[in-house]
Amino acid sequence: MPNRFRRDPMLMNRLQETDPEIYASIMNEVTRIENGVELIPSENFTSRSVMQAMSSVFTNKYSEGYPRKRYYGGQKHVDVIEQLAIDRAKELFGSEHANVQPYSGSPANHAVFFALLELGDKFMGMDLGSGGHLTHGSPVNFSGRQYRNVPYFVDRETELLDMDAIRKIAEREKPKMIISSLTAYPRQLPFKEFCEICKDVDAYSLADISHIAGLIVGGVHPSPCSDTDVTTTTTHKSLRGPRGAIILSKTKDRLHEKYHPESKKNLAQLIDSAVFPGLQGGPHNHIIAGKAVAFKEAMQPNFKSYARQIVKNARALAEELMGLGIKLVTDGTDNHLLLIDLRKSGLTGKGKQIQNALDRAGITVNKNSVPFDEAGPFNPSGIRLGTPAVTSRGMEESEMKVIAQCITIVIKDYKDRARQALIKEDILELVGAFPIYPGLTVLE
Repeated sequence: MPNRFRRDPMLMNRLQETDPEIYASIMNEVTRIENGVELIPSENFTSRSVMQAMSSVFTNKYSEGYPRKRYYGGQKHVDVIEQLAIDRAKELFGSEHANVQPYSGSPANHAVFFALLELGDKFMGMDLGSGGHLTHGSPVNFSGRQYRNVPYFVDRETELLDMDAIRKIAEREKPKMIISSLTAYPRQLPFKEFCEICKDVDAYSLADISHIAGLIVGGVHPSPCSDTDVTTTTTHKSLRGPRGAIILSKTKDRLHEKYHPESKKNLAQLIDSAVFPGLQGGPHNHIIAGKAVAFKEAMQPNFKSYARQIVKNARALAEELMGLGIKLVTDGTDNHLLLIDLRKSGLTGKGKQIQNALDRAGITVNKNSVPFDEAGPFNPSGIRLGTPAVTSRGMEESEMKVIAQCITIVIKDYKDRARQALIKEDILELVGAFPIYPGLTVLE
């Protein structure tokens, strides 16, 4: 294979020699992200420091157990990185307890179910079509198959959460747990109101902040940690760390006597034992190292500026799109994401086609259902957009306006591939001033 790559600083040269096919795919992905606009709200770009921690020798070490309580020898350095990750997570989120071992967001949520509920117990979660997640009660997910979900929805007219309606459901159904979360809801979550309802009906409160964790530590979204019993979050998305998750919780279980009278474990211990040995084996130490690095980065003053800019960019993108005649769910956004309702453009069920058209134009998004969407999830009527990744590149409001104009042109004539090719040229010109990893090799 001809040497089409310059030497790079990411320790990739050995891979180029031993497995050129994998190396080529990695570098092609570098080319793709450098030459396009990433608007999937669950995606971001980690720092080189995080990636270097993830590629360290800690990937080799097996470490069942927790710091200073392991089942294998040779753990003193693993204990250091995991304890650093725990301490930093607790400080960052103001939490009494942190478990940094969950492999990803879904396993983290599974661990909370495993710790606090019995199979078949009733809980409440946001309906997937209203902006919830699979692990919040979807019938195809463990949460919907092994437990009894009572979903709550956004209001059909306003597309906003109706907390009075949610309270009425909770008082009628008496769930054992209520989840407050979002994956496609473009407004702030009223965590305090959720927790008040949970206390009134003796339910555990679980806040899944996977999408908004970076906004919370950046001070632009309220935090649930002072009120909620358990909080889960992925460590990528707006937090800009490695793909993984953590579980934050209070130490004391306020519902212990009612739901776990036979157990001597407090809430934190219930969570820890659910993660290991309940659901997982050895933790991924190299990922935990990356989490620790990301937490330290999120503690720096410039991260607050980054979080503020995410929201500014999302609002600028939303305002420009709406000004160009594009309908957004809830008519705007308070956070990092926005949801285009294609039904108002006469494109019901065309989410997949619009996603593909935008991809050809160099703009990466994901098709998504909108509230009360009659089209199926594989051909939904919405497009979900988010600004964490473009903000990591240094883009600001003026770039959001250009991107919105490009999106609008593609949506209004999504079958015109020649027009999409012209838009891609505009996108290439735009992103050229905002390299993601300066100096990293791309295809020549």
